[in-house]
Amino acid sequence: MGEQDQAAAVEAVREVVMRTEAAISAPLAELGLTTATAQALWVLDPHEEPPSMKVVAGRLYCNAPNLSFVADQLAARGLVERVPDPHDRRSRALVLTDKGRQVRSEVLRIVVECSPLSVLGPDDLAALLSILDKARSGP
Repeated sequence: MGEQDQAAAVEAVREVVMRTEAAISAPLAELGLTTATAQALWVLDPHEEPPSMKVVAGRLYCNAPNLSFVADQLAARGLVERVPDPHDRRSRALVLTDKGRQVRSEVLRIVVECSPLSVLGPDDLAALLSILDKARSGP
């Protein structure tokens, strides 16, 4: 694969992300969320142990002050609570409230329905997921 092909693939991924963000902005606003707050809800899996603020910041590729700002917004809306990290009581973890779990489910539904990927069939999605898994494990 040449450099031009790689650049075209990166551009295609960027465009899908940008189109998804544009399509979800109005539905998220109806929920009182921004893209940043929705992303934070997304990475809080209710089936996992509550992650530390440091882990959440890593999942969002952001720094601690940015995460604190987003976490404050979510906590003010009653969607998350800051609790002592069970592995390090000096740190805080984020846990979804019942309302947060409901809103998170709605966010995931909105993103899936609004994504340009929604036009792909099962075989195309499986192939794309396989390719993206390879890319995620790269540098």
